[in-house]
Amino acid sequence: MLIRFNKPYGVLSQFTPEGRWTGLIDHIDLHGVYVAGRLDADSEGLLLLTDDGKEQARIADPRFKMEKTYLVQVEGLLSDAALTALARGVTLNDGPTLPARASAVQPPAELWPRNPPIRERKKIPTSWLELVIREGRNRQVRRMTAAVGLPTLRLIRTAVGPYKLDGLPTGTWQQI
Repeated sequence: MLIRFNKPYGVLSQFTPEGRWTGLIDHIDLHGVYVAGRLDADSEGLLLLTDDGKEQARIADPRFKMEKTYLVQVEGLLSDAALTALARGVTLNDGPTLPARASAVQPPAELWPRNPPIRERKKIPTSWLELVIREGRNRQVRRMTAAVGLPTLRLIRTAVGPYKLDGLPTGTWQQI
């Protein structure tokens, strides 16, 4: 069994709640399924769960380099130099990242509101980009955008390999 879940902001990639964060148990009432790849509590979007250990490894293990696609709202204006740096790979404190695909995109037209909303500064514009990576380091996308001078405000995973969010409402799941 393979489940796709549109993880809201503030939900951990585990069934047990912890501190101020809620757990998957508040959204998914299934037993025997396990997360295939993490998504930070302050990130949103596609999270896959499965009851098949081999499938879980194929999706989550960095050796398989399954692509992950993100919509990222950043503080500041995107430049060609920043997009080129992200595409070539940036050096983080744990070493250089693999090359990525990075492109400027329009703000998503049909995006659910985030609770709580992101901070907006009247004098600092925001931009959106699509970033496709093949690694899964801790907070990698946030660290990559910060490395090019664009702090991440909102991070939404829209795809993992061939599996896509495709309009699944936030907080809901569906068996694939």
